[in-house]
Amino acid sequence: MKKIVILLIFSFVACKQEEKPIKNIVSGEIFGTYYNIQFFDEEKIDYSKQYDSLFFEINKSTSTYIPTSDISKINKGDTTVVVDHHFTKVFNTSKEIYDTTEGFFDPTVGVLVNAWDFGPEGKIASLDSLKIDDLMQSVGFHNLSLNKGKISNPKKAFIDFNAIGKGYALDVLADFLNNKGHQNYLIDIGGEIIAKGINVESSNLWRVGIEEPNFDGSQSHNKIIELDNSAMATSGVYRKFKIDVNGEKYSHILDAKTGYPSKTNILSVSVIAPNCATADAYATAFKAMGIVRTTELLKSHPELQVYFIYEDDEKMLKTLSLNNFP
Repeated sequence: MKKIVILLIFSFVACKQEEKPIKNIVSGEIFGTYYNIQFFDEEKIDYSKQYDSLFFEINKSTSTYIPTSDISKINKGDTTVVVDHHFTKVFNTSKEIYDTTEGFFDPTVGVLVNAWDFGPEGKIASLDSLKIDDLMQSVGFHNLSLNKGKISNPKKAFIDFNAIGKGYALDVLADFLNNKGHQNYLIDIGGEIIAKGINVESSNLWRVGIEEPNFDGSQSHNKIIELDNSAMATSGVYRKFKIDVNGEKYSHILDAKTGYPSKTNILSVSVIAPNCATADAYATAFKAMGIVRTTELLKSHPELQVYFIYEDDEKMLKTLSLNNFP
């Protein structure tokens, strides 16, 4: 009788071991782009409502595209706003990266983003050097301070967290999944990615692609890599750009030092970092800083891995991997 019981138990355990985790996927639109969240679990789970709630909280705090958000109220001069933990975290991370990059990452370029017609407010007609010089008077994240939930903004800067906010949203979603005990997931918002654990279907690390910089709107991959419990963000000029009356392209990456769109041969910068807010912000900064300054900064930041796609003097596509980018 004991042999029969042992056999039955063994048979049950074997069946349980053969059961494969279920892949849970939710996709949608947020921040003007797509999102895709997938994780593995023993059962089917739908976190759609929770995701939407988190997106709502983040937008309510930091979206310049929502007139009633905290950041929009602050930009309009409301000094009574008490910001939440989302705003505080993004503000403090922005300050750290602003200091580290010596101002090349600067969320107060929002007034310039609008002026060049890349932001939520209308562009400035007949934009010239005098108008840009005037707008530059309010640029400088060092002028802002945060104390007991209130922002001091003496220069009346237009704060714009779009260059870090999407990455921060991925970090919030990752924290949510971590708190739920999930060990294997991939979060993708508009090409910015956080990967944890493995893709259970292949039993390998998550594989992600870096886009070829195609100005014609077509999509292809320049490189496929594996992400090992890390985040990656890419900043490029090949999709988001304007064409002036002379037919010249100018990018959405504004140079906080000059007030003009950055002119460079760099087409794309991908950054791998421990979290996506950091990767997002540095990808923007490195695009403006260029290869030489970025290479120097990375000597003291081994936690950042960087991949440049750029054009040489003959307009040939070149790549450069720094800090052992995979």
